[in-house]
Formats: sequence, C-alpha cells, structure tokens
Amino acid sequence: MRSSPNRVLLAGVAAGALLLTGCTSGGGGGTEPAAAGREAGSPLDSLDLDALTIPDLQAMMDGGELTAVQLTQAYLDRIAEHDDEVGAVLTLNTQALPDAQASDDARADGGARSELEGIPVLLKDNVDTADLPTTAGSRLLVGSEPDDATITTRLLEAGAIVIGKANLSEWANFRGDGSTSGWSGVGGQTANPYVLDRNPCGSSSGSGAGVSASFAQVAIGTETDGSIVCPAGANGVVGLKPTLGQISRTGIVPISAEQDTAGPMARHTVDAAILLSVVAGADDEDAATGLAPDDVDTAFTDLDLDALQGARIGVWSPAADSGVDAATLQVLTDTVATLEAAGATTVPVELPYTEEFGAGETPALLAEFDRDLTAYLEATDGDVPDDLAGLVAENADDPVELAYFGQELLVGAIDAPDATATRETIRALAQRSIDETLAQGAGAEDDLTAVVALTNTPAWLTRYLSVDGVADDFLYSSSGPAAVAGYPSVSVPAGFAGPQGALPVGVSFTGTGWADADLLDVAADFEDAAQARRAPGFLPTVGA
Repeated sequence: MRSSPNRVLLAGVAAGALLLTGCTSGGGGGTEPAAAGREAGSPLDSLDLDALTIPDLQAMMDGGELTAVQLTQAYLDRIAEHDDEVGAVLTLNTQALPDAQASDDARADGGARSELEGIPVLLKDNVDTADLPTTAGSRLLVGSEPDDATITTRLLEAGAIVIGKANLSEWANFRGDGSTSGWSGVGGQTANPYVLDRNPCGSSSGSGAGVSASFAQVAIGTETDGSIVCPAGANGVVGLKPTLGQISRTGIVPISAEQDTAGPMARHTVDAAILLSVVAGADDEDAATGLAPDDVDTAFTDLDLDALQGARIGVWSPAADSGVDAATLQVLTDTVATLEAAGATTVPVELPYTEEFGAGETPALLAEFDRDLTAYLEATDGDVPDDLAGLVAENADDPVELAYFGQELLVGAIDAPDATATRETIRALAQRSIDETLAQGAGAEDDLTAVVALTNTPAWLTRYLSVDGVADDFLYSSSGPAAVAGYPSVSVPAGFAGPQGALPVGVSFTGTGWADADLLDVAADFEDAAQARRAPGFLPTVGA
C-alpha cells in the first residue's frame, strides 16, 4: 500500500554506499559500530574467522575465551576493512554491538538459547526486518515498513546477531533480460572477493560474497532457481537450497511461491546445518511448511562424516557441447575421485525431461510473480508501489534503476497468462527427472543417495548491457531440476579453475524431496574429504 512519501532515508545515496541504520533486537545509542567493543587483551586479532566453525565459537564463548561482543566486533572490523572493495553489505545494523551484549547477558544468566547464540548473521535484503530497511535492492522499496519475517523472528529468538543486510541482484534477478548479477539500484555492484573484477553470481550475491569474505559467520540467501547454489559455488562457500516448505517464506519478497525458498550459506557445512536447524519448521502462514512428512529427518546438525561410505552417487556431467572448459571439467573429475576414495560408488547419469520443464519455467514464473509480488506489496506498509504496474511506471522515472539494463521481465509479468497447468506439468516432470534418476534398478540397493554435478563455471568478468553490450556471461548451471521440483540441493566447494586457477568452482548434490538431512551428511563428508576451500585474496584482476 502507498502512504505519504518517506524515501528521504536514502535520497541521494550513491549506488554501493553502506547504509548505517536501525536496531534489530537491542536498544541503545547509534554509535559507529566499529568504534566500540574492542578491549585490551581481547582475542580479536588472533581470531581466524575464515576457519572457525560455530561449534568452535560456542566452545570459546562457553569457556569464557570469547564474548559475542568481541566476535561481533571482529566481523565489524572485517567489514570496515574489506567491504569497500566487495560491496556485499547493503545495510549495517548500528545496534549489532548492543545486541551482542544482550546475547552475552543471556548466556551468563541461563546459558545459550541455541547454537546460534551470539553468532553474527547476514540477511539477504529481501528478508523482512522491522528495524532495518528491506528493499530487494530496489530504490522503490526504500520507504517500506514491513514486520519481521518469520525467519528473522526465529533468528532473534535464538540469540543470533543480525549484523546487517546483504546486497542482492535487484528483485532477485527477475527484472530484465540483460541483468548483471550482484547489481542493485540501492547497493550498486557486489564483487567476487576472490577476484574483484569478477561476478559473484546472483541473486544471493551479497550473502555468498559476504560469508566468503568473513563479514559474518553465516548468511541467509534465497533461491528461485540457482540463486543460492550459484553464488555459493562462485564464492567458494556452502549453500543449501532446501526442500520447498522446509523454511517459511512469510515476510520474504517473492518471485514465486511455487519455487522460492530461503536457505543457509556458510563457509562450513556444519554451520549451514546449524542455521537451517534454527530457521526451519512449520509456519501457519506458509502452507508449504505443513507438507513435511511425519517421519522427515530434521536432525540437520547430527552430521555423519561417513555418509559416503557405501553410498551410490550419480554423476551428471555437462553435455559435450556445453562449452565448459577443461579445467572446470577437471574439478568434476577430481570430485568423482574424492567420492570414490571416501567409499562411494559413482554412476554416470543423465537427467531426463530437462528441456521440457525448462521451457515452461519462465512462463510460469512470470504469471506467479505478478500474483505473489502484488500480494506482498499490498500487505506491506510504508511508501511502496501499489502493484507491479506501479513499480514498472516508477522505475521508468527513476534516474538510477534502468541505467544498466531494462525491466522486460517485470513488464512481461503484468500481462502474463495464467500458468497453473504449466506449473503442475513442469513440477511433475522435474520431480520425475530426479526420482527416476535416483531409482537405478529394481531394488533399493540400486538406488542413488544423490546426484552430483558442477554448480558453476568460473566467475565471469562483471559487465553491463548498456555499457559493454553484454551482461552476465552465464555458461552452465545444474540448478534447474531441484529448483522446479522443489527438491533440495547443496553446493560445496570442490576446486578452482579460470585464469591462474584463481576462481572457485563448486559441486552440487541433489536429492529427493525432504532429503535435506541426508544431503547435508553427504556434503559434510565430501567437504571433509576434499578440503577444497581456501580463503579469498581480494585480487584486483587475473585478466580476461
């Protein structure tokens, strides 16, 4: 709904600027976050943020070696040091340190409320927060006044520290045909922390780059198709696109309720599992969360590091004409060797029906976007467009929004025909594609635990349609079957390729519906065996 204009907050803010605002859960004054919290003799300088896991940090805080205030300060210092280069953090919570102090007090009074107690988290800026802006990257949502999303409430109740909001590809990369991933009208361009002139992939670009660069311990991303797993692969982190309905979507700016889901992003599988365990669960306002089978395994944090022993893993390789380069293909070859060395049997597979359900995906999403985004706008207080048509009209008058690419998808969504039948058809085909592939023979002993494929090819040079004549140089993706099926997929760092071998490549494990816990087991075991991740170096360039 539209109310009196109050977009003064960001009026004139340059693209890429960091917004200092708000209070997510604590009180207190609005002092510069990086100016307080450091203590004489604190462990900040010795913390290896990249390597430490949440269990490591909880042990340190329980043992009195570290406080949530100190940990939060370490991340604020890291943001201050490197985010001018990366541009991953769109809005910084000025109350992060008071929130951290409240967490320390809660721990002292009664112990940690959850495994996320005192842990800094970045939220993608399409996840509603009552005390921080939620813009989906669009300047037209700067004046929105939403309530907390369900997952925001769960994080705060668990004692997590929302350190800020992450930049994203505007409207979750569903605005124009020639979009550049990682760019938004509010936040400007997010860079890949490994090589700064390379793209972080979209649309959870800030979440992936921010976690990779150690701007937070974990982050929330969202995916409709590829927007968690691709930035995870391109930025060298773990990203889980969970089963549709595993996590509530209430209070998240939508593309389509038929495919959208939030999910965890982290440097370590165990941290992704812990984040999932806190935000997952039923929500009366999101019917999909009520579809979980009674016997679904939700012990996400009970990871099995012998999961690959005796497992059967399908290997889905790129087509011969895919254009995937030899160095990237070698990452998949090395992945197969790692899986087999860990005790798995690998089976070459080819997923069927991909062309059929792929052809129907965009028409379905266009119709669903108009329906679901309009419903979100109608339910959101503040100065926001009334509907998709109003949004398109206001974009046309904005001096920044259409500078680099257009809004063809928004325009097409307005008059898109009903696609209910198309959705039913493509979902069934995508589910069959995965389930039939997993069922490799007459007996259960022939079934596959998961299918593995390359998540991404190396990150491309960031370019803009109106400036360079080309935008995203997206070459290969394996995300489509899980996305359209509503099934889980998890990307794990697997190696490096590209110029000078400087760019991360991930592999994705895909399973059947509600098999998220099993996939996390496989991911954790593979991560442990491969040891493929290394910290980013913020290189300016490695050439073309």
